[in-house]
Amino acid sequence: MVDVADKLAYFQAITGLEDPDLCSEILAAHGWDLELAISSFTNPTSDRPESSATVAADDAEVGSSEQSNEELRLLQRSETMAGGVASPGLAWKLITLPISVISGSLGLISGAIGLGMWAAGGVLSYSLGLVGLGSGSDRNGDSSSPLVSVSAAAAEAMDFVASFERDYGATRPNFVTEGFMDGLQRSRSAFKLLFVYLHSPDHPDTPLFCEKTLCSEPLAALINENFVSWGGNIRASEGFKMSNSLKASRYPFCAVVMPATNQRIALLQQVEGPKSPEEMLTILQKVLEESAPVLVAARLDAEERRTNMRLREEQDAAYRAALEADQARERQRKEEQERLEREAAEAERKHKEEEEARERAAREAAEKEAALARRRQEKALSLGSEPEKGPNVTQVLVRFPTGERKDRRFHSTATIQSLYDYVDSLDCLDVESYSLVSNFPRVVYGPEKLSLSLKEAGLHPQASLFVELN
Repeated sequence: MVDVADKLAYFQAITGLEDPDLCSEILAAHGWDLELAISSFTNPTSDRPESSATVAADDAEVGSSEQSNEELRLLQRSETMAGGVASPGLAWKLITLPISVISGSLGLISGAIGLGMWAAGGVLSYSLGLVGLGSGSDRNGDSSSPLVSVSAAAAEAMDFVASFERDYGATRPNFVTEGFMDGLQRSRSAFKLLFVYLHSPDHPDTPLFCEKTLCSEPLAALINENFVSWGGNIRASEGFKMSNSLKASRYPFCAVVMPATNQRIALLQQVEGPKSPEEMLTILQKVLEESAPVLVAARLDAEERRTNMRLREEQDAAYRAALEADQARERQRKEEQERLEREAAEAERKHKEEEEARERAAREAAEKEAALARRRQEKALSLGSEPEKGPNVTQVLVRFPTGERKDRRFHSTATIQSLYDYVDSLDCLDVESYSLVSNFPRVVYGPEKLSLSLKEAGLHPQASLFVELN
């Protein structure tokens, strides 16, 4: 049953009245009979349509029989609107698809929910409830038929197309080989209306209609160019369910639908019974003319959304590029700062090492100098006092590389080692490796002669030696 809010919204859309309180009063005055209130508002002198007075009651009654085709007819356009505004061009009704049909194209439910933007502001709407689930939803009263899977719905569509082409040839509407909801989604994506043909193979008018009308070149060309077409055999599961949803009472049956909200479709036109090609062309061309503003608006809206989305993506890309550039610059700044810090730390380390090396060298030099001083002192002590001149005293003159000369008296029994100790006790050499050499004849007093006495070495009573650096 259509609830009060829906009736109020539909009445406002049809009449153009914006005051909800006024609309509520008008509906209440007509017993919330939506069609009676609309008829009284648009044509106060007309009588109440006898057939449509029972729609609300039939929808609410559980277990009631199927509504007649006259009760489910399309709402006709109003001649006038409040304030003298012309009524919309399309007259249509909303049909809620049964769960089994929606489930037959699993995954398209979310897509179907957002399809109602096509109809916004351009058409009239009249909800007939959950057709296919409530009372009278099945011609045999059975509403618990099993769900149609995606593969089953597609298989049924392919079987129908193959059978139709085998019986009537290749000149025909290009029926999609997929389930109804898939075809509906395809029409939405293409911004086209969906042409629906329900095939009754047992009806006597079906062969002639298919051969002469539906497969005529002008009609097939018009449908293929301007519609997405879907066909179903009423003997098959999905075709049977759609015949229930569309309340097909006569065959051949054709309809033009478009997506609406909440798993519903908008029925724009239905054609029941045999028609000539000319009649079908006239009907479909009229539907195209009346729906063109809605489809154009939908296409423009989609293009605007795509443009906005592309702009957002470009802006996001530019933002990301700028952010990445900023991050790259920040990384470079940090890397440069870290490099400078490393270089400063390395320079500090080298400076510290150089300072330590200088201090160590100075310390070693001081230690060496101290060691040399101790050594000179020890050597000087080991020599003893210089003896006075005498027959057993040897006079020794030592010449250094710098030209400096030193002389001293030694006991003739003193060894060559005493001469070296004497040289070491003097502060005249910076080296430790040297030799004492006599010129005439040249004799090197090396380590093998250190134990000889001066007299044994032939240096008594006097000798002249020079220091030769090794």
